Amino acid sequence: MVSVLQNVAIDCADAYELARFWSRVTGRPQHPEDKPGDRETQVLLAEGPVLHFNQVPESKKAKNRIHLCLRPETSREQEVERLLGLGATLVADHRNPDGSGWAVLADPEGNEFCVLRSESERAASSWTADAGAAKAADPPAPN
Repeated sequence: MVSVLQNVAIDCADAYELARFWSRVTGRPQHPEDKPGDRETQVLLAEGPVLHFNQVPESKKAKNRIHLCLRPETSREQEVERLLGLGATLVADHRNPDGSGWAVLADPEGNEFCVLRSESERAASSWTADAGAAKAADPPAPN
């Protein structure tokens, strides 16, 4: 027997408002019955578990031991700028000059999450790395 992951629960001070933020981040709707003041709310993702927000009395005290990692449909840089515009804050920048790495942001209540490279950015860097490796492996043509 196994267990099925039902949801990812996020403790917060204002369940409805934090769910609104994450709904805008993911482009997915909140549960249709959620309303301001609800102590539990959800964002209904397209597949997999839902994001479940629990209103709790205590505030966040330390770095999250588990966090969400987002892979944007657009470029990582464009997504970081969009999320900052929605109210996220930049916590740590692990982006490298070669395009690898990630950015750590925090939602309006301080919960950390990562923004990774998009699939197209990953594919482009893999192709470039593969092409460079193939070129280095090819001997020069005779004169």
